[in-house]
Amino acid sequence: MHPLASAIVFVFAAFLAFATMQGKLSSLLLPLYLVASIIAFAVYAIDKSAAHNGRWRTRESTLHLLALIGGWPGALIAQKVLRHKSKKQSFQVIYWITVTVNCTVLVSLLMM
Repeated sequence: MHPLASAIVFVFAAFLAFATMQGKLSSLLLPLYLVASIIAFAVYAIDKSAAHNGRWRTRESTLHLLALIGGWPGALIAQKVLRHKSKKQSFQVIYWITVTVNCTVLVSLLMM
């Protein structure tokens, strides 16, 4: 996997774990991000397979929704490991917007 993607996911996971241990975030958020990331990775893998085999594809809006609700770390890993949706510029712009929105909401939770 790309070293920068690995670093981003690691730093984010460490941040979540630290904020949770400090009582700043609900202990439910870490498992939520983990489950959402696993689901996002699986959906990317299914879509990559469908693309290769000419089957029904997952809508890009679904992939973005998964990223928005917290699956963006798994989506980022899938993009790098599976090399899926990583080169499509229009997809990447929206993907990084969903990451920004998700992280902004998380930071706003910390400010409460």
